Amino acid sequence: MTNIEWTEKTWNPIVGCSVVSPGCTNCYAMKMAHRLASMAVKPDGAGNIYTTHYEGLTKDQGRHRHNPVWTGKVARAGDDHWHIPLKRKKPTMFFVCSMGDLFHKNVPDQWIDEVFAIMAFCPQHVFQVLTKRPQRMRDYILSLDLRAPWPARLPDETTRLISEQLAVAPQLPLPNVWLGVSTEDQRRADERIPHLLETPAAIRFISAEPLLGTLDLNWVGTGEYGVDALSGTQYHEPPENMSAATSQGNKLDWVIVGGESGPNARPMHPEWVRTIRDDCGVYGVPFFFKQWGKWGWVGSGSSGVYDPGQLGAFVPSPQSDNQLLAVSATNVTQDATIYAGTFWAKHDAIHALGKKRAGRRLDGLEHDEMPSPREASS
Repeated sequence: MTNIEWTEKTWNPIVGCSVVSPGCTNCYAMKMAHRLASMAVKPDGAGNIYTTHYEGLTKDQGRHRHNPVWTGKVARAGDDHWHIPLKRKKPTMFFVCSMGDLFHKNVPDQWIDEVFAIMAFCPQHVFQVLTKRPQRMRDYILSLDLRAPWPARLPDETTRLISEQLAVAPQLPLPNVWLGVSTEDQRRADERIPHLLETPAAIRFISAEPLLGTLDLNWVGTGEYGVDALSGTQYHEPPENMSAATSQGNKLDWVIVGGESGPNARPMHPEWVRTIRDDCGVYGVPFFFKQWGKWGWVGSGSSGVYDPGQLGAFVPSPQSDNQLLAVSATNVTQDATIYAGTFWAKHDAIHALGKKRAGRRLDGLEHDEMPSPREASS
């Protein structure tokens, strides 16, 4: 089971990764892999989880930097992990490789073949694949040939478990496989979303978690080429010049947004989230707000920043509307303790409440929209 709100279970046949962008800095999987490696539990007949394959995936950064970091090594889990979907008959939504990246450069194609074989022959389940390496994912999917003889590419035990279904050749794109990319800021959205939109998939989605800045999904891309990821409209000039629209292409089917949790979490501006929510609403794209994270919304105020030296007062802020301003309160009263450590931005304040207290309501509502395969782009 998992506490990730937008899925039901995680499936980790392959583990391990590398830091590639700012969203990786406080990666929960990196910390969890480090803990599992320290446990190094081997099968003993007592129901313990097999975790020795996590050894060597992370390293300690030293005396003054305690957070572990990925080493770039990847590892294959034991058969007990690989065969979980094959042995589960109840329809389940699986997040694939939550403890790594299926399309990491060090993952052999044969391992990816095996993952896709299992997903293809488990049509009762939905599999969500999320990557920070969409170019390799696109190239792999475009080269995938389900007419090839699967048994020659799979271990004997896996072949035995799917033997009853081998006579039925799955169709592409696999209807039960959702493909997504992580987009923590505009630069990563511009780099990754175009590759995702070029990838055949039943469902295409993004996870903007942790959201670290403004994100305009109506114009993503680099150079002269751009695409409105929410409508599929492709441009060769900025969208203000509507005559520059050249064609309609694939679009996003789902958008997930979330703030960062943990002791070193970076704050997320409420307006960053509202903008994405509103844009998704215009185009009818399902929007899922996963969490505020450590920094939760605590109220709105006038145009300015709270001054802890003047209890209850606000002073004009020269910063832009989406700028987060750190405030250190040293002389607050009992009535004003909520402002200690608060970030103020124009009209909004967020406070280090912790993930549980911060919750996942945005302007009083929870957003749990999920895509339906029949609404997906082909």
